[in-house]
Amino acid sequence: MSPPPRTRAFVGVGANLGDARATVRAALSRLAELGPLRVSALYRTAPLDASGPDFINAVAEVHTALAAQALLGELQALEAAFGRERPYRHAPRTLDLDLLLHGSACLATPRLTLPHPRLHQRAFVLHPLLELAPDLLLPGLGRLADHLAATAGQAIERLPE
Repeated sequence: MSPPPRTRAFVGVGANLGDARATVRAALSRLAELGPLRVSALYRTAPLDASGPDFINAVAEVHTALAAQALLGELQALEAAFGRERPYRHAPRTLDLDLLLHGSACLATPRLTLPHPRLHQRAFVLHPLLELAPDLLLPGLGRLADHLAATAGQAIERLPE
């Protein structure tokens, strides 16, 4: 019996409460349970459209047998396991997991939009995502690398290993 087919998905990982670096690393370890994983470097970024301390961010590439909605459910369960609360939009967070891409899926439902609608506007997503997939092309957006210049005003620092 052959293993189920796997889809290449990208997940944005971030935290800005508590020991954010340790939380991101622990969350990445848990994400590896969903399929083979590659991970970008960690980045420090100021909150964008949010408040609170700086974020620690990364992007994970996971090859998963889960459909997009099922993967989203797993990500939200993982956020809850790390104490994620949603008291208001853009609140500081113990863990934030965003499904950025799931294969070539283009989807718009009340629960999930793919590709993530703002991924090309955020340095904290673009830098680590392009580290893993430098030639990534998206329908309607073209080469993601071409969007980096528009995020130049967003402070971002690649952290040492």
